[in-house]
Amino acid sequence: MENWFSYIISLGAAVMMPIIFTVLGLLLRIKPGKALLSGLYVGVGFVGLSVVTGLLTSALGPALETVVGVYDLQLGIFDMGWPAAASVAYNTAVGAFIIPVCLTVNILMLLTRFTRTINIDLWNYWHFAFLGSIVYFTTDSLIYGFLAAVVCYMVTLVMADRTAEGFQKYYDGMEGISVPQPFCQGFVPFAVVINKLLDLIPGFSKLDIDAEGMKKKFGILGEPLFLGVIVGCGIGVLARYDVKDILILGVKMGAVMELIPRITRLFIDGLIPISDATRKMISDKFGDKVKLHIGMSPALVIGHPTTLVVSLLLIPVVLLLSVVLPGNKFLPLASLAGMFYLFPSVLPITKGNVVKTFIVGLVALVCGLYFATNIAEAFTIAANSVAEMHPEDASVRIPEGFHAGAALDFASSIMCWVWYHLFVRGWHIITVVILGGLLIWNRRLNRE
Repeated sequence: MENWFSYIISLGAAVMMPIIFTVLGLLLRIKPGKALLSGLYVGVGFVGLSVVTGLLTSALGPALETVVGVYDLQLGIFDMGWPAAASVAYNTAVGAFIIPVCLTVNILMLLTRFTRTINIDLWNYWHFAFLGSIVYFTTDSLIYGFLAAVVCYMVTLVMADRTAEGFQKYYDGMEGISVPQPFCQGFVPFAVVINKLLDLIPGFSKLDIDAEGMKKKFGILGEPLFLGVIVGCGIGVLARYDVKDILILGVKMGAVMELIPRITRLFIDGLIPISDATRKMISDKFGDKVKLHIGMSPALVIGHPTTLVVSLLLIPVVLLLSVVLPGNKFLPLASLAGMFYLFPSVLPITKGNVVKTFIVGLVALVCGLYFATNIAEAFTIAANSVAEMHPEDASVRIPEGFHAGAALDFASSIMCWVWYHLFVRGWHIITVVILGGLLIWNRRLNRE
């Protein structure tokens, strides 16, 4: 079973999502050709996004590693990146069964109206498997591992329901879509609390500048493309590159900022037929009283200008803070390419305000550094165990000179940190109370 699911996951989102979308389209009675084209658009979108983020990693990674070496910024916990976290997640007993188990839970929750989201983002199920795996290796209990993964899955579906309306209103072309990805949803509590606190500050409303406002106020300086060039060149200077390499890094960073929005448009082109057919089918059978959300990857909307601007500005800030924060041992390098995935569910709350979004991201990431540091030992135990079972997988090996490993996604998420500690510490009554309260609350709102 583990080998079978490992093979499926190894296909990647670029292959899996076209298959899923084509089958879903046929079930929704879309013409075969149109269903296939819809799936291929989404698949091509993932390929393009992979190419662009690969460009970001290949260009930015060596520069940041050079900065770390030049200024002796090395910390004790190695950033293994999300690919290593995903490998740890799926190459365990929890990961082998995570997809059928969670899909079964999803169907039961739909039937009992505890959720309105059907999560077809199968690739990102690795987040739940990751949590389950580190709980499993820490407690030596497969049952606890599965329970932790399932509880996180159920809570994520609740949060996807509660953020769906705002998400669909804020982003164009996202009708009927929600985001049941726990890393992304983990930043919602930060956004809600910080957004309300900032609104209490007199005069703060004058700083209500979104990405379009930045373009009008600062001209070319407010363009993500130009900001990418400036930040890239700045990092090149810090790395003590020569002029040629500084300019090359700047242009590559600018290219990433410009290409991501263009590529993510392909997702919308693929989603529209599926979304329209879903709404029509539900309306025909149940009227307008029932709403069903299709759970999709946050990759659909990471091309939003505010997300690009804030992510870009946070990269050097977080790198600096990780070195100066007392008690932090985690230096994010390989994970920085995933910075864009912090904000898809945050922007509808901050209304795209660049200043608010930056503050939310900064506070959440500072907490995330400590979360990653705190559970690095559990991550390391899981990674070493997987490395023994799969010695051919170099991604899960921790290099010499580091005592532990971690990753920004998903180890730095409050969703991972909270549920990990509740299960490891045996606080099951608290877990049941929180989960039960959220499910009852969501079911009541879903029935209105």
